[in-house]
Amino acid sequence: MSVVLAEVALVFRVLDLIGVFLNGFLGGTLARRQHFDPVGFCILAVISALGGGILRDLMLMMGRPVAITDRWYLIMALIGAVVAWVLHFDGRLWRMLFPVADGLVLGLWTATGTVKGLAGGLNPLAALMMGLITAIGGGMIRDIAVGRVPSVFGGNKLYATPAVVSGLAVLVGYWAGLDASWLMLIATVLSVALVSAAEVFDWRLPRHTNEPITFTRPQVLTLIRRAESRGRQQAERENTSTADDEPLGD
Repeated sequence: MSVVLAEVALVFRVLDLIGVFLNGFLGGTLARRQHFDPVGFCILAVISALGGGILRDLMLMMGRPVAITDRWYLIMALIGAVVAWVLHFDGRLWRMLFPVADGLVLGLWTATGTVKGLAGGLNPLAALMMGLITAIGGGMIRDIAVGRVPSVFGGNKLYATPAVVSGLAVLVGYWAGLDASWLMLIATVLSVALVSAAEVFDWRLPRHTNEPITFTRPQVLTLIRRAESRGRQQAERENTSTADDEPLGD
């Protein structure tokens, strides 16, 4: 059994490092669009790939962030930057495969952050927040660094929502006594399914339109009549109460 768990842990470590590479590549891709130099590529790649995990570890105060104690995290992020500098991926196959890879990393990092939060003694809501910070924090910091509104704030296909659902599944599994490897597997599968479905069916959350609230003339008249009716009823109740309180004559 211990051998199986060790193999599962190795698989998740490999997937974790692949996620670091993919997010480093995303940061490099954004640097390509902004026409940055190699320094910009590297910085955006590191922020995108490691920013969420570093922020989570600093908030948990459970030792040094893993991203700076394990050299492979920084190496994989920089490799992502180099690949983004050299190669430009596009086409139908890339657009089909990327949501699957993105959902895989999203679920895995959400589970990792949530489990670390629970292990650190946080309440379920705070632990879920740690999972979200791990999954989407790096991307938010990356977007802010280049002067963009973070894409997770809206107008795009579902991204934070699958992370929330995956985190909730981790909490339920944790309370049920499941092993951390099972929690990561459940969160990863669920995230891949939701992100892929959002890509296929173009699922998006509704956005605020900022349109002013307007009333038609009949609606305004109806509101006025209701207000007048309530005013008359209140006045009648007050008059009745006053009459009841008057002393009786001899």
